Amino acid sequence: MQTLKELVATSGFSGELDDSAASKEKYSHDASLFEIKPQLVVFPKDTKDVETLVKLAAQHKAVYKDLSLTPRSAGTDMAGGAINDSIILDFTKHMHTIHEVTRTHGRAQPGVYYRDFEPRTLRHGVFMPSYPASRDLAALGGMVGNNSGGEKSLEYGKVKDFVTELEVVWADGVARKVKPITKAALDKKMKQKDFEGQVYKQIFELFEKSYEAIKNAKPQVSKNSMGYTLWEVWDRETGIFDLTKLFVGSEGTLGITTDITFKLVPHRPHSGLLVLFLKDVKKLGHLIPKVLEHKPATFESFDDSTLLLSIKFMPYFLKMLGPRRFIKLLISLMPDALQLLRGVPKMILMVEFNGDTEEEVRTKIRNLHQDLGGLRARYEINGFEETPTEAASEKFWTMRRHSFQLLRSKVKDKHTAPFIDDLIVRPEYLAEFLPKLRRIVKKYKLFATVQGHIGDGNFHIIPLMKLEDAKERKKLLPAMKEVNTLVLKYKGSLSGEHNDGLVRGPWLKQQFGPQVYDLMRQVKHIMDPQNIFNPHKKTDATWDYSYKHIRDHF
Repeated sequence: MQTLKELVATSGFSGELDDSAASKEKYSHDASLFEIKPQLVVFPKDTKDVETLVKLAAQHKAVYKDLSLTPRSAGTDMAGGAINDSIILDFTKHMHTIHEVTRTHGRAQPGVYYRDFEPRTLRHGVFMPSYPASRDLAALGGMVGNNSGGEKSLEYGKVKDFVTELEVVWADGVARKVKPITKAALDKKMKQKDFEGQVYKQIFELFEKSYEAIKNAKPQVSKNSMGYTLWEVWDRETGIFDLTKLFVGSEGTLGITTDITFKLVPHRPHSGLLVLFLKDVKKLGHLIPKVLEHKPATFESFDDSTLLLSIKFMPYFLKMLGPRRFIKLLISLMPDALQLLRGVPKMILMVEFNGDTEEEVRTKIRNLHQDLGGLRARYEINGFEETPTEAASEKFWTMRRHSFQLLRSKVKDKHTAPFIDDLIVRPEYLAEFLPKLRRIVKKYKLFATVQGHIGDGNFHIIPLMKLEDAKERKKLLPAMKEVNTLVLKYKGSLSGEHNDGLVRGPWLKQQFGPQVYDLMRQVKHIMDPQNIFNPHKKTDATWDYSYKHIRDHF
């Protein structure tokens, strides 16, 4: 039997192939706690190459039982969605073209880094705002695959709200444009005597039959990346059928995206923060609605562990920022030393406002400050800080955005273990929920930072663990079960942004119930009948498989 490299080499694939030990090691990891070595890494040059690979996989799947294709862009996935044991497709080497940017939309390939895409859009005074915290590292393909969100999601929503058209290579190896269509166009599609017609017909019939169950399955939180977004595909009232809602957030399990068109929105050039230093979290249930009345663009938070970590490893920022920006950071932090003399706050809240002028931003910040200032005792706020310009706000964003990199690189003998890292509950429950969550973290003796998008109720808890120690690994399942049960008790979602991957895929039935879980399984089978695309994720995930692939060396 030929090796996969030999098989692909004779298929007409024009990109590079790499099965070296170094490449296998590199691509066995993403930003998750898992490790799976691929047999082959390929670098497609264009959509035709991807079509060739899919046709090859479909043709030889019967003989090569474990043959599969896993798309990968920047490899920043925290759930293990970008690793697998067969063929990895890296899009960043060749498929990184920005085709077009206008004042209304941008079209680009999946290997484009967001850090390169945003400057092009800003030249037109617009941007795609649903970027993750890893905006400087992430690529567009991964953002679409995960249905990413971030600090701007409170105001703008998630990636699914900005994708207007995709080019996707389907399971028959044919690239097709996917976009919202009318019922009349859908009827025409369903009459086609090909794989596309079959998929449209079977998906529509499945959704019609279970319409109410699907609509009721939507998690009652502001954002969700669990499962497939069934409830946004077909709407009887509008008559719109939109398969982009299935592909966005599918982690490459239904097809491989090769081109993306985003809707773009105006970028307001000025921003600033009102920063709140909280003594404890007991009054969050009252505080959050009061802040949200003022319609902030962003409402973020990080805890005392994140703050102390940033202070402890301040030299890291010298390397990251360079001498000039580092000195500015130190100077800007000096006034905050007064806050620390009053005691380290349990939580720092960052309320951001945007505007067309600096004065507009200052007014919004001042109004909220005045509204909360007279109620300081009630909300147990032990300090405010106004940073009415983007430059003045930078110190807080630096700590908030780079805490994960600090955890990954600077804490000796322990490693980031993102397994309860993306839960979301409605903000009104946080005053009750967060203390219970902290008790679970404490019960299992996990050192963890707690930060996230408090305006959405979406939190990222990143424990530090010695995962090469079997006793530490044994904490994962019971701790995860307790956290998951708590989240679902408060009608939340186990993932607001980071998706399922190897971490949360095994819990889809718990999240959605057996009926909707079975519908998701049927969707996967309709669109990928041979299980070619990114196996062991979503409805194909099991905890036994995931647990066996937790890293035991770093």
